[in-house]
Amino acid sequence: MDITERYDVRVEAAPEPGPLSRWLWIVKWLLLIPHYVVLFFLGIGFVVVTVVAFLAILVTGRYPRPLFGYAVGVLRWSWRVSYYGYGALGTDRYPPFTLADVPDYPARFDVAYPERLSRGLVLVKWWLLALPHYLILGLFTGATLAVGSRAGEGRSATLPGLLDVVVLFAAVALLFTARYPRGLYDLALGIDRWMLRVVAYATLLTDRYPPFRLDQGGPDRAPRVSAGSG
Repeated sequence: MDITERYDVRVEAAPEPGPLSRWLWIVKWLLLIPHYVVLFFLGIGFVVVTVVAFLAILVTGRYPRPLFGYAVGVLRWSWRVSYYGYGALGTDRYPPFTLADVPDYPARFDVAYPERLSRGLVLVKWWLLALPHYLILGLFTGATLAVGSRAGEGRSATLPGLLDVVVLFAAVALLFTARYPRGLYDLALGIDRWMLRVVAYATLLTDRYPPFRLDQGGPDRAPRVSAGSG
């Protein structure tokens, strides 16, 4: 069986059946400010929950169910915002303010609740085992490099990644044609899907190692799962 057919992190997205707005992408950053504010505070909670879950898994081998539901909900909310915004520009439908799954929204995220997790893996999977994925995703999503200056002071420069280039070309296409080229859409979704699988693994939501592949476009081939989002 193909690894993606039994992988327990599911990242779904459905392309819009009709044309997208030619200009809305220009102001989506402004429209998303309320989401960014809420996600900032949710993200603080996400970090706290992940630390508590780390200790719980280390001692009991289980991720507390209510905390798991919260963590999945934050990633789900983030995925909807990313899909609407500059992680994909995949829809003009404004994302809802909720941690819960919204079945009719075009972007969905789910993780099967693990009854048991490895106590040993929790010590190494989020940094050592995930490192190869981090290196690849750095090319896909951009990397920050340290550079020198004439004064000898260190500076950092952020290089755009493949996803940035793909979304930029998609924005230009939308501006002139109101259409999202399917090849660009599929590639953007594949990168986003890979990234979310790695995030779920690195934040201790699953012990299943993420596959090294771009599952571009179409439905996620992972089975429909029942998330732990209460």
